[in-house]
Amino acid sequence: MLEDYPSATAAMVTSPPGLRLPSFALSIVLSGLIGCGEAAEPGPIQGAGHWAYQPIAQPSPPALVDYSWLRQPLDAFILARLEKSGIRPAPEASPATLLRRVHLDLTGLPPSPTEQQHFLNDTAPNAYERAVDRLLASPHFGERWARWWLDVARYADSSGYSSDEPRSIWPWRDWVIHAFNADRPYDSFVIDQLAGDLLPDATLDQRVATGFHRNTQINQEGGIDKEQFRIESVIDRVNTTGTAFLGLTIGCAQCHNHKFDPLSQREYFQFYAFFNQQDEPALEVPGLIPPAAEIKARLKLAEADWDKGWTNLGPTVSSWAATLTPTALEALPVDVRAALATPPAQQSRHQRRQLALAAGIVDPAYLAREQRLSDLENRRNLSAPTLVLVENPTPRTNVIFIKGDFTRPGPEVFAAVPAVLPPLASRHSDRPPDRLDLAHWLVSGANPLPARVLVNRIWQQLFGRGLVETENDFGTQGSPPSHPELLDWLASRFRSGDTGSDRWRIKSLLRLIVTSATYRQSSLARPELATLDPLNRLKARQSRLRLDAEIIRDVALVASGLLAPSIGGPSVFPPQPEGVLALGQVKRQWATSTGADRYRRGLYTWIWRATPHPALSVFDGADGLTACTRRLRSNTPLQALTLLNDTAFVEFAEALAVRVQQEAAPPDRLNLAFHLCLSRAPSTVESLRLQQLWLEERNDHGEAAAWNTITRVLLNLDETITRE
Repeated sequence: MLEDYPSATAAMVTSPPGLRLPSFALSIVLSGLIGCGEAAEPGPIQGAGHWAYQPIAQPSPPALVDYSWLRQPLDAFILARLEKSGIRPAPEASPATLLRRVHLDLTGLPPSPTEQQHFLNDTAPNAYERAVDRLLASPHFGERWARWWLDVARYADSSGYSSDEPRSIWPWRDWVIHAFNADRPYDSFVIDQLAGDLLPDATLDQRVATGFHRNTQINQEGGIDKEQFRIESVIDRVNTTGTAFLGLTIGCAQCHNHKFDPLSQREYFQFYAFFNQQDEPALEVPGLIPPAAEIKARLKLAEADWDKGWTNLGPTVSSWAATLTPTALEALPVDVRAALATPPAQQSRHQRRQLALAAGIVDPAYLAREQRLSDLENRRNLSAPTLVLVENPTPRTNVIFIKGDFTRPGPEVFAAVPAVLPPLASRHSDRPPDRLDLAHWLVSGANPLPARVLVNRIWQQLFGRGLVETENDFGTQGSPPSHPELLDWLASRFRSGDTGSDRWRIKSLLRLIVTSATYRQSSLARPELATLDPLNRLKARQSRLRLDAEIIRDVALVASGLLAPSIGGPSVFPPQPEGVLALGQVKRQWATSTGADRYRRGLYTWIWRATPHPALSVFDGADGLTACTRRLRSNTPLQALTLLNDTAFVEFAEALAVRVQQEAAPPDRLNLAFHLCLSRAPSTVESLRLQQLWLEERNDHGEAAAWNTITRVLLNLDETITRE
């Protein structure tokens, strides 16, 4: 192997006179040098025959003994394996379980009791499919699936490293929410994020989208070598691109040739060259995301809804005004007095809002309309900086870093993709390819990895385990697919579409999977599978999954009736234990949000990288440091203690207790509480046990305290924080 390296390198590993290195020691020395110099002309690519590098096949669904179970073509691939193994699929989950499952999977929010009852009463054969379509059209769909992508993109609201300074990049987060809600084709979704600024006549949206690669950590401490940390950011972009879109451990080739996959160090720095030509400015975003036109349309609807509600509210305000004494009238603000002096039919909407505020209107329907209108008005008028990428007008020289060390420059390289993958075509004949060429290459029909990687990770979200279990490693050390034909059938259909108009559409892919018989199976344990398929790789049942950290919060917010449902906007600061921010190098204050911001979805919680919110961390929230393609699901006593004693969850339980007492008669309260938390009625045993607890608590502490205890128990149930 020494002939592949410069003579000086060979001299380094020659034994000194009188000393013979053992063969294993020489191997260790050599292994540290592999890939640190220029290799000779490449020969045949070892490992090129690996399944993941092959073109995506277009298999037909297999023949079966019995087709009656199938609801979608994908079911045939699952059932064929089950028949071969002598395993029956599980029966379909109960309607209540199925509705809660698909609500949580598609929007991250549980169904309301009204939605539950409507679904259970709907006897139409396509009732479930219509529920799926409703959820896919919900604005909360974008929030649920944006969170999944933010993990991959290592999103956070601070810059990391020791100082962990705050940053403004939430407009990019809102861009992701909007992209999912608009069902932006995945190829455009990728191109905009990698190179939106290089598109012809790039829009504001497309420039904001490049924030994907501004989620890197930024070292803002004094005395640092800025070039070192600029390079660290470039390396992070290379590694994240490999993980997010190719499912390959490209980062293993930074310091030497990859030990297992056909990726050389030279190829690593050729890939690096795509991301070494950018500047990193902030962009002021007026109107924010979604686009101003969409905000204007939504605002118009909110104004009409507000005006309609005023018809019922006006008499109440008039009655209040009639009770005002001259002294009380004189004490009112000038604009309120002016509104009162205006004939009711001629009052502007602004005047009526001022009157409602002065009159202390607490009608829930009015307050909801007012909140929605105010949110949209704020979005229309708000602007904020966000971090983006732009191409540097002066090209940088790209070299191999010896042993990955930027202070040891090696031979010059030019932008290119790994030889084991299809070649890249440049738009320019007179200069190397750029990020836009790379983005087009990623989603080209010739590249087999991005479609396979994407459908595998969506399958993982819906079943807990991907068809390829090592979702972040499609290389030779990764797991082979459990159903290779199904993986390619899904990837082919996703990339090409069923009708042509749905090519690269994530909503279409999700609808296909969640309406399948495979997805709709019960998750109940089956003793015979403990031997035949203990890890459920063959999908003879659904998987029971503990909810993600943010969704655990969201479920409690919905149950309590406190959820502020507005979409997007700056990150917020829900309650957290005192002293958390004192754990970082820089001591900061956590200014707990008030009003509606206190009850936003977990997606909008401000994320400090150095001191993340404990209620998210304890439930395995992503750290924002590297691309997270699969969250762990731990089970610890701290989780139960958090649900019982954390300030926010105690507040949710108290609000839930008030809600069930206000919305239901005494005999129906426990039933309502169960439907709010679990989307089902309690069993007889559950009712008896909780009634006994309620009686004991009421006798000792009173009725209000008794209901607080019951709701704290319900929000702490394993079933409440689990998707069945």
